[in-house]
Amino acid sequence: MSTALLWFRNDLRLDDNPALHGALGADKVLPVYILDERAGAASRWWLHHSLAALAEDLKARGAELVLRRGDPAVLIPELAAEVGAGAVHAARSFEPAMRAADRAVDGALKARNIAFHRHLSTMLFAPERIKTKNGGFYGVYTPFSKACFEAGVPETYLPPPDHIPGITGVKSDTLADWHLLPTKPDWAGGMRAAWTPGEAGAQARLQTFLAGPIQNYDAARNIPGIAGTSMLSPHVHFGEISPRRVWHQAAAAGNSKGVQTFLKELLWREFSINLLWQHETLRREPIRPEFNNFPWEANPAALKAWQRGQTGIPIVDAGMRELWQTGWMHNRVRMICASFLVKHLLQPWQDGEAWFWDTLCEADEAANAASWQWVAGCGADAAPYFRIFNPVLQGLKFDADGAYVRRYVPELAGLPDEHIHAPWEAESELLRHWGVELGKTYPHPIISLSEGRGRALAAYAHIKGE
Repeated sequence: MSTALLWFRNDLRLDDNPALHGALGADKVLPVYILDERAGAASRWWLHHSLAALAEDLKARGAELVLRRGDPAVLIPELAAEVGAGAVHAARSFEPAMRAADRAVDGALKARNIAFHRHLSTMLFAPERIKTKNGGFYGVYTPFSKACFEAGVPETYLPPPDHIPGITGVKSDTLADWHLLPTKPDWAGGMRAAWTPGEAGAQARLQTFLAGPIQNYDAARNIPGIAGTSMLSPHVHFGEISPRRVWHQAAAAGNSKGVQTFLKELLWREFSINLLWQHETLRREPIRPEFNNFPWEANPAALKAWQRGQTGIPIVDAGMRELWQTGWMHNRVRMICASFLVKHLLQPWQDGEAWFWDTLCEADEAANAASWQWVAGCGADAAPYFRIFNPVLQGLKFDADGAYVRRYVPELAGLPDEHIHAPWEAESELLRHWGVELGKTYPHPIISLSEGRGRALAAYAHIKGE
């Protein structure tokens, strides 16, 4: 009788799971998850609920999920030997730490004559699949995306099994042992209200998006005050839904501009993973080396005001508060908030990346780091540093009625549309009439936008040698 160990990572699902499908070739299967200690606080909250949902789904089909904490290079071979597994199946991982862990696990398994099979499960394409005509990796998104469309996403689909022949009696931690949930204080109330982690929640979220919003996605995705995005990013990050399932179901929704734009956004995720594959220090070091000499002005007070949504710039504060409350932030607003931090406030982009890593439910190493480098102008195919978002103009354009700001900055809710994005421009008497007193009920701007822009351009000129 053959046995396989199934090592779950960021593929916490039964539907269209190649690693699970591979493991089911054996007579018995031991599902295992090993805690990734690097996860941020919001991700740990999500992980708790996602693992709970996965454990229930496995149990309903005859298998128990074994939870362990420690070094995979020690635990995986030990568990495999304990149950007599002839093979270990896992999704391919692309983060540097997990790639190193895979090499160590592979070596330890070979020493025990146990096979290690890694399956493409978290991406549409393996990083080595999409290359330039010269055999190199892409550093620019547009030709990369064209190559992906030309390659085509395989239409293979693996339905969830009705039964998984599990193994009982293997020692396991409990989720409670891991203390993934916040207690004192319990700051996760807004996240509980906003999300349903797990495979069922992921599929429900996708169907809601396909039922309507996807058709207008090209325009609606920029309006933070409405439900115009898929909000699938945490589900995809944790692998609660297959990327190719999302791709093919979205593609089947038609050939509208909204559908095509959404597919291109999925490819931005692929592009980010490719960048991390090429640049293992993506979270710490700029791809463009001249930015190693950028004259950042580290300011803990400014960073803290930004983190808490107390900068005095309404659209920025709304975004930072949405992030804290829900573990997610609208993509357009992410760009505005990031630009304000690294340009108007001249804070190192790594500080912003670290904050997002801790507070985003979907804190994805590739997408988070690549996006911060894009905004900071130091990454691959990045926005030029001198492209500085004016948060007031961005607010007027994309939150014209102030719905988003009013939702997350309620102290400004009484302001009329024409003043809600720049309350400092209104007369003090009018502000008091609307229930706002700058410096008391809402902060003055931490910096004037013209001053911040000027400092940013001067800093950029410094590294350009001008």
